[in-house]
Amino acid sequence: MIKPKLTIVVGFDQTEAVAYHTFCQSVLEKASLPVQFIPLADNSLYFYKESHLDGSNRFIYSRFLTPYLCDFKGFAIFADGDMICNSDIAELQKLFDPAKAVQVVKHDYKTKRAVKYLNNKNENYPRKNWSSLMVFNCEHPANRVLTPEFVQSHDGAFLHRFSWLNDADIGELPLEWNYLAIEYEQNPKAKLIHYTLGTPCFEEFKSTEMSDLWWDAFKRSGQGINN
Repeated sequence: MIKPKLTIVVGFDQTEAVAYHTFCQSVLEKASLPVQFIPLADNSLYFYKESHLDGSNRFIYSRFLTPYLCDFKGFAIFADGDMICNSDIAELQKLFDPAKAVQVVKHDYKTKRAVKYLNNKNENYPRKNWSSLMVFNCEHPANRVLTPEFVQSHDGAFLHRFSWLNDADIGELPLEWNYLAIEYEQNPKAKLIHYTLGTPCFEEFKSTEMSDLWWDAFKRSGQGINN
């Protein structure tokens, strides 16, 4: 019997392309199910024109197109590219609750740094970082509104706070599935480590907390083979 595959939509920004490939490497080497990656490279999103003028990366809004990219069918994961997976990504499928439209780690914190990578502002706001790892029920009726036109016409506060949903439609994932490096205490056993302030590929963050785990995955990907 053929096992189902996992669809993972991954944020891609050319300014840190190495992060995308490192994340994919970390997922593939531990996955117990076939994995299909969909990179959110803006040049390939011919059906979506980015009209927002803010944001620290190129996929800050297109992430909400995950159900649309899956034809509003099945289960899919969105993940920022500045992460590494320390566990079997298929564990998220076991945590999937079909009664919820989306499941996230419900962070409740204040950032330690007002400025993050590439001198981008790092402001505090409600539900900060909830949308950096999302498990979508693409078939949930409430997610049918997430079309390119809808995403283009709503601002960041509306989208990143999941304002198209009732709070009861937002399920919760364990903290270990979106563990914020530097912001939280070191936890090398976290299942998904998120380098939200800056991926170690940036000079300022190359030796910060838990950066060694990122560099290990980077080396295994072969990207630094000639370095």
